[in-house]
Formats: sequence, structure tokens, C-alpha cells
Amino acid sequence: MSFKENFESNLNAEIQAYNNKQTTADKEICNLIAATIDRSLTKAESKIWHAHPVWFLEGNPVVGYSKQKAGLRLMFWSGADFEEEELHVRGKKFKDASVFTRQLNRSIQKTLPAG
Repeated sequence: MSFKENFESNLNAEIQAYNNKQTTADKEICNLIAATIDRSLTKAESKIWHAHPVWFLEGNPVVGYSKQKAGLRLMFWSGADFEEEELHVRGKKFKDASVFTRQLNRSIQKTLPAG
């Protein structure tokens, strides 16, 4: 079984459907993000929440991504505490932080937790 077949068979079906609706370039980025999160957060539950892929630990949202005009947004709830230069604080209530990308690059892989 190829990586793509193995990845798609293990990914939440709703999230795979979300990824499949993206452009070819964005789908590649979404699949990389989803695979990295799944590999890193093995105890997380994943689902579509507020129309976007989100991973939860013990019922709390931890990380998710969405397609927006600025590109793909990778968001971490409580991410303001990470002290990562590439994350931009967006909210005050949840201390969330995000990074946007328009292309597949190393910054995504550096931002995500190591697997």
C-alpha cells in the first residue's frame, strides 16, 4: 500500500472529503498537515468542526486548518503560549495563534509538532 493510500485510509472520512474539495496544490498541503497532525497527536479525535478539520484532546480543540483568502490557515488553540516566531496571535479569549501559507514549504513542517 502506498503512503497516499495508507494515509487516506486512516484519515477521518469527513476530513479527507474536505481535503479532496481543495485545489490540487491546496489538497497536497492539507494532506501533509493532516498526516503530520495525525502522526503527532495519536490520541486526538479528529472531525469537521465549524466546517473545518480540527483535532481534539480530551474534548478540547487543539489544532485545525481552514482555507481562507490569505491561504491555508493552520491554527493552534492556546498557540500564543508556544513562543514561535511564525505563529501570529489572532485571538485573545482562547490565545489562539496561526500561520498562513499559499504553498507547501518547510515552515509548515517546522510549525507542526514533531512526530
